[in-house]
Amino acid sequence: MAGVVLGLGLTSCVGDLDLQPNDPNLVNPSDPNFKANSLAMCYSGIAVSGISGAGSSYVSGLDPGTSAYLRLIFTLNEFCSDELLWIWPDAGVVDITSCTWGINNGLLEGVYYRLLGHIAICNQYLANTAGDTDAESQQMRAEARVLRAYSYYNMLDLFGQSSFITEEAAVGESPVQLSRKELYDWLEQELVDIVDNKLISETPVYGRVGLDGAEGLLARLYLNAEVYSGTGEWAKCQERCENIIERHKGGGFEGSGLANHYLYLFARDNDAYMPGGSKKDENEILFGIAYDDTMTQSYGGPTFIIASTISNTHYIPRQNYGCSGEWSCIRGCQEMAERFYGISDADVRDDLWLRGYLPAGSNGSESWDAEDYSDRFVDFTGAWATTGGNAIIKFTGRTRNAAEDGGWDMTLNADGTYTCGFPATTFGSTDQPIIRLADIYLMYSECYVNGNTGDRQKALDYINLVRRRAGAPSYGFTDLTKKGIMDERSRELYLESTRRTDLIRNGMFVGPSQTVWQYKGSINNNAGTRIDERNALYPIPYAVIAAQPEFKQNPGY
Repeated sequence: MAGVVLGLGLTSCVGDLDLQPNDPNLVNPSDPNFKANSLAMCYSGIAVSGISGAGSSYVSGLDPGTSAYLRLIFTLNEFCSDELLWIWPDAGVVDITSCTWGINNGLLEGVYYRLLGHIAICNQYLANTAGDTDAESQQMRAEARVLRAYSYYNMLDLFGQSSFITEEAAVGESPVQLSRKELYDWLEQELVDIVDNKLISETPVYGRVGLDGAEGLLARLYLNAEVYSGTGEWAKCQERCENIIERHKGGGFEGSGLANHYLYLFARDNDAYMPGGSKKDENEILFGIAYDDTMTQSYGGPTFIIASTISNTHYIPRQNYGCSGEWSCIRGCQEMAERFYGISDADVRDDLWLRGYLPAGSNGSESWDAEDYSDRFVDFTGAWATTGGNAIIKFTGRTRNAAEDGGWDMTLNADGTYTCGFPATTFGSTDQPIIRLADIYLMYSECYVNGNTGDRQKALDYINLVRRRAGAPSYGFTDLTKKGIMDERSRELYLESTRRTDLIRNGMFVGPSQTVWQYKGSINNNAGTRIDERNALYPIPYAVIAAQPEFKQNPGY
């Protein structure tokens, strides 16, 4: 990925939105490594902040750590939800956590420009390869189109209206603003073309997106079609889910294609479950971004998730999780913990959690009980080591044990410490899933519940397949409700940047049936309160409107 020079036309994060698709500084098309290098930029634009290490950024004016692509997507989807709290007093992030953001939130500006910057990289690649008709070029162009579609999907989901430009624009042409419905229609057409015409490989090489990832993104688009376009497309979502499921049948857990062990999907060696990974029968990660602690360094991605959930106030030896960082800045809400409380001790999806503060007992020591969920934030002070809440660890730097029975490459010593067979590194080597097969199974079940489409028994079977893999007891038909689906999606997909979208789609984020959770609506209100309808979308940043006054702002801002 190194050695490629990028010119976006974005001189700062408050520039003029001049995202020219034909910038000659991207790469030299006469270079024999042109295609590989420039396509790598389309991937690295999601994986890292810049090409000169974790401290560099593609987009000037943005902090390279806070503004890393997947870290921003995580922040805007998780911290405003009923799953996580960010306890540091960081400007911008506190407003996201409490759902009190406004048009001058600098973090939102960073998200908007990071997404546009990545779209520009993909546009540049597509413009430079427009005349290449050989099979390899067509395959690589399809990958770039899917990666671009992922960024436009995030624009659609987070901001609704979006700046829009493709590789076909003339040099110097400014982007236009598409309405949410217009962008939805374009994305549907783009992804249908790639998937139905089989323009992308069904068996991609490791680290690259293939047919499963493209169709998985299309299924996610259809899952949210009612929000994005005004018309539900539940049957279309189920059709896409069935296509993907059929391609994975025969291997993995009970022949479903799911990985046999849930927590291994978020471990240092989860590359085996990625597209092109070694575990072809358990190829559950349909679309993911590859990371390596020496070659792909970022303060976003898995480094951010692992280090943030490791907490020195929870007596967590960070070395046991394969991480030398200990940021102690993410906690789980009480509402998140209660989705597991009293359900089943056999459910493995919370096995790495530490929760429930036990004050000093007769021996004078204090600890964290691994089974008690009763703890919650008594108050949110914004201090660097706020007590309370649950340390909800899921992504780790651990590696699987040789037996691959759900355990880890760790040996318990006589003194109670562990000897680990994996290093504790500054940067994560855990790949980050974007879409997993388990999500596809749950999508089908939700489409039955919300759209009254598909097969009732299959909807129950699919959600129970996911629950059995986790060790949870089976649902009955009476559990096939909006709340039952939403609770299960949270238990399965927490920390995977889906929660805000799920809440909005099910009327639980804003509106008359919205739910309330800790600190929702006010950082000073532990019990939470209701929020305004406008919060279903983030505002178009002030700098964007200033640069192109013809652009419209989202309602309520």
